[in-house]
Amino acid sequence: MHLRLAIALPFMALTAPAFADVTISHGFSTFGDLKYGPDFTHFDYANPDAPQGGTMSQRQVFGNRTFDSLNAFIIKGDSAPEVSMHVYDSLMVRANDEPDALYGLIAETIEYPDDLSYVTFNMRPEARFHDGEPVTAQDVVFTINALKAEGHPFYRNLLSDVIEVTAETENRVRIDLPSGAGSGLLGRIAELPVLPEHFYDDAPFDESWMDTPLGSGPYELTAVDATRSLTFCKDDDYWAADLPVNAGRNNFECFNYEYFVDDTIGLEAFAAGEYHMRAEYRSSSWATGYDFPAAQAGYVKQMLIPDGRPGSAQGIWLNMRNPVMQDIRVRQALDYAFNFEWTNEAIFYDTYERTDSFFENTDMQASGLPEGAELALLEEFRDQLPPEVFTDPAYVPNVSSNRPRDRAALRKAGELLDAAGWVVGDDGIRRNAAGEPMQLEFPDSSRSLERVMIPYTENLKALGIDVEFNVIDPSSWTQRRQAFDFDMSSTAWSVLTTPSAELRAFYGSRAANAEGSNNLTGIADPVVDALLERVVVAKTRDELNIAARALDRVLRSKHIWVPGWTINSHRIAVWDIFGIPEEPAPYDFFRNVDFWWFERDKYDALVAEGALDPGL
Repeated sequence: MHLRLAIALPFMALTAPAFADVTISHGFSTFGDLKYGPDFTHFDYANPDAPQGGTMSQRQVFGNRTFDSLNAFIIKGDSAPEVSMHVYDSLMVRANDEPDALYGLIAETIEYPDDLSYVTFNMRPEARFHDGEPVTAQDVVFTINALKAEGHPFYRNLLSDVIEVTAETENRVRIDLPSGAGSGLLGRIAELPVLPEHFYDDAPFDESWMDTPLGSGPYELTAVDATRSLTFCKDDDYWAADLPVNAGRNNFECFNYEYFVDDTIGLEAFAAGEYHMRAEYRSSSWATGYDFPAAQAGYVKQMLIPDGRPGSAQGIWLNMRNPVMQDIRVRQALDYAFNFEWTNEAIFYDTYERTDSFFENTDMQASGLPEGAELALLEEFRDQLPPEVFTDPAYVPNVSSNRPRDRAALRKAGELLDAAGWVVGDDGIRRNAAGEPMQLEFPDSSRSLERVMIPYTENLKALGIDVEFNVIDPSSWTQRRQAFDFDMSSTAWSVLTTPSAELRAFYGSRAANAEGSNNLTGIADPVVDALLERVVVAKTRDELNIAARALDRVLRSKHIWVPGWTINSHRIAVWDIFGIPEEPAPYDFFRNVDFWWFERDKYDALVAEGALDPGL
């Protein structure tokens, strides 16, 4: 076999002669060169001299309201996502200042041929789980096979192309893939958590449990207050503490996460100093909630941290498994009824922009009429697409008036419902030809969402739709969403900077009827599937952008959601006791917090002032 050694440097890669067919590298980039060479000592955004110690105490990640399981990889239970962030190491880790690059962690090197028909990882023999057992190729085999067969539908869809996983030696694992499976999939496999096979002898992989999870990462789960808080503290013998990818990282002695069912109480707890960092998801709180004494005294800072990733695909997702939702005119009418402009002004303090794309704020976002390579790609499916995909600009939502009830928009919505056969009766309720009323259920677990959705549902009621927006407890909502027991769901999906096979879990046909999948709308469309695969197998960034634009255009034409709102920064409030890199990396804020550090002098000063109680 001829080998090609790929040594990646900024703006260029040094490779062996063209006849070689296998790349061996310390890192992997989906579409090209790596910024950091094999001898790099730390990421540019890391402070290798950062002080060690202290606790990063924060609100729960991603808005979860509670948890009843520490098994983060299956559909059962409300799992705590923080477990996978701290406890497990992966074969490679993502660089947060490159859009699609990964560097070796458990894996010292990666090997792959030009046709990407397999990938081999050469693992570091010193890698250890927290119980001292070595991390082996067989653990990787177990991880991928378990996730593919019994994992959450997200993992099952992601790994559906994996043909076979083989432990060639104790520290060398090979994953066979269909030829041309796409470089993005290699990256997703590389950053999967590596699970210890021996742990699952006593903790069944496919069951929900509250056992202390075992990993090989920098932190161990040291304290659990069921449903309320989690604490992770450093493994003093962490095997990878001195690797370049970890320089300036994992500086805190502990991470603590506080869970709040009611976010109003959560903000009050933050104001009292019960925890010290929070990502703020409510614009009203951001605008008016930080007037408490500690903030007025300057002990608490509000920061807007730019987000270089695509804007979240946020909106109200419409469940097309319900026959009522299968008529596109009904879905269009539901879109017209949402008055973003009034909502933004009256409720959001004019802080948001309207979402219209599934790849918001990127070159993957469709706009105007299709042209060039995107048009050529869509032409392949012309006989399966509605004419307006070619004749009309990419769909953008209606711009409403700044009054809560836009009569023109509601009139248009009514016309669409009439055309769909849903006519208003003498009692003001819309019914179909069989006399059945149009009834829609809109459950959610967020009390704070009421102020947005009540005006929206009032507009729907004005149209003659019998709709109920109900706030239910988080566990019940999780169960209902997993069973697709809803008509409408307000949810935001984060999109990676370089999306790939994970998109199948959101829009692919195989996920449409898989219980617990992220395909909330139940979309199962052959053109969407074909365009998804073009994204997955894209060989260049240009190919990816073209395929994603075509996919975006087609998805938007299907009106599977009511587009929501977006902001291109993170709203972060902190007690002023942390050090932050001068130039934070543009991607993945929550991973970037790993590169912050605790400043003891600032903390002691606030304790001396009486602003904080001692305890860290």
